Amino acid sequence: MFTFITSGESHGKGLVSIIEGLPAGLPVDLNFINHELWRRQQGYGRGGRMKIEKDEVEIMSGVRHGKTLGTPIALLTRNRDFENWVEVMNVEPRDFTDEKRARRVSRPRPGHTDLAGGLKYDTHDLRDILERASARETTARVAVGAFAKLLIKEIGIEVLSHVAMIGGTPAQPLEASWEQITALPDDSPLRCVDAEVERQMMALIDRTKEEKDTLGGIFEVVAHNVVTGLGSHVQWNRKIDGRLAQAIMCIHAVKAVEIGIGTQVSKTTGSHVHDEIGYNSEARKFTRPTNRAGGIEGGISNGEEVRVRGHLKPISTLRRPLASVDVLTKEESAAAFERSDIVAVTAAGVIGEAMVAIVLADAALEKFAGDSLKEFERNFAGYVQQLKEY
Repeated sequence: MFTFITSGESHGKGLVSIIEGLPAGLPVDLNFINHELWRRQQGYGRGGRMKIEKDEVEIMSGVRHGKTLGTPIALLTRNRDFENWVEVMNVEPRDFTDEKRARRVSRPRPGHTDLAGGLKYDTHDLRDILERASARETTARVAVGAFAKLLIKEIGIEVLSHVAMIGGTPAQPLEASWEQITALPDDSPLRCVDAEVERQMMALIDRTKEEKDTLGGIFEVVAHNVVTGLGSHVQWNRKIDGRLAQAIMCIHAVKAVEIGIGTQVSKTTGSHVHDEIGYNSEARKFTRPTNRAGGIEGGISNGEEVRVRGHLKPISTLRRPLASVDVLTKEESAAAFERSDIVAVTAAGVIGEAMVAIVLADAALEKFAGDSLKEFERNFAGYVQQLKEY
């Protein structure tokens, strides 16, 4: 169905995405795709790399005259910073007389992929690991997610995010309606729906920066106007909540995922967890006064908003490095420092949007199929009519 792979290193020539499964005839808005890449770079507390890269995608194949061809789509986002890393990241063999110019890394960062990856791939230059493990890779995913958003928008689904907590501020994650989220301006510092809480978050980020430390937080992705019936209960790997959980968990630094009220379900009774069911005869649809399930029941979307939260750990690159061990000498040493953010929860929300859109696009294609957009839309319209006649 909707599948993709990405390639590229943080300081390499660029990032590549290849998408398969999109139907022919889908209008492609390049300005929208580039705007999504811009959104990923925003957020108070980001690092210097965001000032260097001005991400724009080049469509290499699969699109003609503004519409998809139904063939694989190849995308390229160039790294502007590559000009400063030509020697270090060159594909040809290189000998360095000045070891500093080689920028080899032998002091793994606690919490990062450095050591586990070095052991797995049998390399003592941990740059071989960190270049691909870098969250820079998510640029390629956001480009793919933009295509997914364009597809699901054709059947009325929209996906956005907001920041619910940073570093324990506020004490309880913020809840936000769809209307509050859509009202957030693109230049919102942290995509937080509460202005006073946002100021508190920014002050916390400033203090943490002075302390040379990092922060994590919680973002929530909301998919609006999701049709009933995406996903399936019949096999474990077709359940839409399982697919969404994996999609969010695979984002860099995410350590926990919640759908709906999440962990609260284990702390109370069924009468306070399950969403009661009603029926609107005028609209000819089933209704629920609450959405504690986050829009999913039994692995199938139930027609309510899909709500997924990602819990981001603090970034593992600290300006005040933690204790580590040099993998060459085996001696105690401070961890390496690579240019980094203080917090990236806002960006993670945008990446989360992309991943949720990808899962929903895949599930929609699974449900409605079609080699062309018109066929896909006809199948969708027929299903919507079926729901009204139920």
